[in-house]
Amino acid sequence: MAVMKKGFYTEGAEGIQVAEQRMKDAGLKPGATSELFDWWVAGGTLRAELAMSAEPARRTIGMTLRQLVDLYLALAGEFGSPVGLSAFQLSPAETARLFSSYDEDYHISRFFHFAESEGVQFSINGFPATHVSIDPEINSIL
Repeated sequence: MAVMKKGFYTEGAEGIQVAEQRMKDAGLKPGATSELFDWWVAGGTLRAELAMSAEPARRTIGMTLRQLVDLYLALAGEFGSPVGLSAFQLSPAETARLFSSYDEDYHISRFFHFAESEGVQFSINGFPATHVSIDPEINSIL
């Protein structure tokens, strides 16, 4: 079941139904759950089956930058405070894809600071990370 917490989205059955409808609207046939997850979060089959789009790749992930920043602030209390990546309550694959996607965009990544310390370790663009902090200047691009 999808859960909305203060406007934040977490993956669940209702989220899959939304993704299936988006796939149908895009002219794609929804497949197995793992294929659906890949299409919805990573845009894998979307890129393979649809013509190139001017829409940035970061739009294919499950959380907008605004939602991510709002969730970060809810967890951290203030900009600049490190938050464990596991605190975002995403699966390991979702965590890696979400943060790697934003980390690939220079205009966004300059505000993100990943650290490795105690905690659950994730691979963000091939680098180990356990925590993230975000600079307040990110508001300039939101």
